Amino acid sequence: MKKSSSSLVLLALALGLTFGARSALAAMTEGNPAFKSMTQLAFGPDGVLFVADAKAAAIIALATGDTSPAANGATIRVEGLNQKIAALLGTTVDQILIADLAVNPISRQAYLTVSRGRGPEAVPVLVRVKTSGQLEIVATDKVKFDRAQLPDAPVDGLVGQGNRQSNPRMESITDIAYADGRILVAGLANEEFSSTLRVIPYPFKSVAAGTMVEIFHGAHGKFETRAPVRTLVAYQVGKEANILAAYTCTPLVQFALSELKPGAKIQGKTIAEFGAGNRPLDMIVYQKDGKDYLLLANSNHGVIKVAAEQIGGAGSITAPVTRTQGLAFEKLDWTGVSQLDRFDSRHAMVMRTAGAGVMNLETLALP
Repeated sequence: MKKSSSSLVLLALALGLTFGARSALAAMTEGNPAFKSMTQLAFGPDGVLFVADAKAAAIIALATGDTSPAANGATIRVEGLNQKIAALLGTTVDQILIADLAVNPISRQAYLTVSRGRGPEAVPVLVRVKTSGQLEIVATDKVKFDRAQLPDAPVDGLVGQGNRQSNPRMESITDIAYADGRILVAGLANEEFSSTLRVIPYPFKSVAAGTMVEIFHGAHGKFETRAPVRTLVAYQVGKEANILAAYTCTPLVQFALSELKPGAKIQGKTIAEFGAGNRPLDMIVYQKDGKDYLLLANSNHGVIKVAAEQIGGAGSITAPVTRTQGLAFEKLDWTGVSQLDRFDSRHAMVMRTAGAGVMNLETLALP
């Protein structure tokens, strides 16, 4: 996934080192972060890659050293991505899972979090895709890193019965984004309102308790406090910094960043319902012809495009919704997209199925 919303943040990323980035790199430890899992990804300044370790309930900042600017006109296309990753890891396609995708805004190289194996013994691996299309494993046994440990994560262990068993710890972090010196983290906590958002300043110092969030879920016709955010972006509405968060089935909810206080309980503003029976997969913000847009990839509803200019005047959904309501949207003909990130000012990068279990990685012109 991603994602920093403002043009100022993008400029800082493109130019490379800032004072904060230099001090953050200097404060890093060299060694092995000892990942228990690798899930969501987000890039910060100067090639720093934030990697969520949901099983450990931690965010790891890795100094990738990947700071050479991409050549003009660089694109990426890798056919049979999952097959090539499996071969790189010495296994078969059915024994890997790809959790997330992030593009380095400086080098335009793509990074993927991969699990080798599908059970409790699965090994987390970070894979880099060069603009040439070549794949390589990013070694993490001796790297410069920093760690932010979440203080209120849910229990680590199986709960439930039969085929409904799951490990709540794996949803301690469901998505992350970097924006203006802060890591925005969505997930579940061990609180009464278990759905949580938190803001972690970077460079890391300490991590406070999250903000417990409640939303009105139009398709379910009720307020909910346990449904986790599935994907999020930072977005400026007028003069106020916001988080736009998408939930299963599929409400889009707006949260003012200023309201996210440690230990507080807040209610988000549901501004759209994009249809039931669906799981949002990834979301980006981009600008075209002077206007901002959202792209939201979904499990059943494909990729939809939303004009962001609607958000400022959007009403709040507080009653049951049978189909869709709120923001107008356009469904694109981008089929099979499971991962999505911004590649450059004119292109998105997508990972999508190409039939017969084959996944491709490619750049597409932003609509």
